[in-house]
Amino acid sequence: MIDLEQIKIDTKKALEDLLEAANLKAGQVLVVGCSTSEVAGERIGSAGSLEIAEAIISALLPPLKERNIYIAVQCCEHLNRALVVEREAQEKYWWEEVTVVPHQKAGGSLATITYEKLEKPVLVEEIKAHAGMDIGDTFIGMYLKKVAIPIRLEIKAIGNAHLTLARTRPKLIGGERAKYTCM
Repeated sequence: MIDLEQIKIDTKKALEDLLEAANLKAGQVLVVGCSTSEVAGERIGSAGSLEIAEAIISALLPPLKERNIYIAVQCCEHLNRALVVEREAQEKYWWEEVTVVPHQKAGGSLATITYEKLEKPVLVEEIKAHAGMDIGDTFIGMYLKKVAIPIRLEIKAIGNAHLTLARTRPKLIGGERAKYTCM
């Protein structure tokens, strides 16, 4: 049996460590991909769980809202990996809205619960996020800004799902004579 309270604790700790390492600022975007099946120890896409999704989103939303950081939750392949976002973020970043509502069998459990929890949810197809959290190897890399930098934390898994984290930085251009302000 999966321990939902431990899922919440681990998710919140991973998020807090990611936010510190990535140095996200208000108005920036965190993309989250998650297979609740993997969290439960099953094959991706085979045993989605709204209860696990609820535990994860309840650990993510309060700290992100407190810091005014937008969340973008990746849907599963049945919705072509569309993302659930707040309308405010969609409008700020000029992301093109698509017309669909996720549910457990088309969109996935985390996208479904996120759609229910956000104030004014919409779906979009493309974004460029400032950092990412991938729970269960769902491949969020296509939604990260260039250049993605892996972040290694103490927490390596949420439940039974492998955890991958990343931040982004601007490209370094100009060659050997250039000077840089970030690395």
